[in-house]
Amino acid sequence: MSRWKELPTELHPHVHQLIVRLRRLKDRDGLSTRQLAARTGYSARSWQRYLNGRSLPPREAVEAIARYGGDDPTRLLALHEIATERWAEGRNVTAVGAPVTPVPTPAEQQPYGRYPRALVAAGAVALALSVSTAVLLAVQLADARTQLADERAGMVGATPAIVSESLVPVLYTCRLEQRDGRWYAGLSRTTDTILAYTHVGPVVAEAQCLLRRAGIAPGEIDGIFGPQTQHAVERVQKREGLVVDGVIGPHTWKALREAAAK
Repeated sequence: MSRWKELPTELHPHVHQLIVRLRRLKDRDGLSTRQLAARTGYSARSWQRYLNGRSLPPREAVEAIARYGGDDPTRLLALHEIATERWAEGRNVTAVGAPVTPVPTPAEQQPYGRYPRALVAAGAVALALSVSTAVLLAVQLADARTQLADERAGMVGATPAIVSESLVPVLYTCRLEQRDGRWYAGLSRTTDTILAYTHVGPVVAEAQCLLRRAGIAPGEIDGIFGPQTQHAVERVQKREGLVVDGVIGPHTWKALREAAAK
């Protein structure tokens, strides 16, 4: 087990939580930073900075250590998105969960006076709600993935699954065919179902198949509308001149079903 240094006290709690999770993955496999670098493609010095809280690891590094550690990257990637948003804020925290209260100078107080307590309280409530919402979405996404995996295990009956570091569960198969100038993947024939972040099911898998056929990788064809799928949708929308909102509606379905393969 590595003897870790204490993380900087100014880190935001979500950044602190992400780094602790990454440290546990490294310790569980007993890897040195050099071995970790060889497996993930990021240098040993980079991992020293990431694991000691001196810089925030990129999304690809988090996904790499999760996969090589035999862990499901979905929850880690969701936590990484939250930590990225809070990284700058973490520099203004003196201890986990203890924000620094700035002292206004006389010049700042003269034109505006003191902020009303009600305004400060409203800001604190809004911040707490936004953090709670982000955490809830991350948990929902991870729970949806677990539920789909359980359903798949029930369908295969007595055939046991072999769990290993290299196992990548594929819940849906793309069976692409073209009819009347439109492409279908055998999972849904919808042209107007609204799909957005955290939605799950075969309709999402249909969209993922069409995204992959269009040359934009959405991640695994797992029927989970997660961060990678959302980014892929935004790329298609930008390429096709649509409104870039990461939500699949009638116009995006039309673009996916009629897009030429890349």
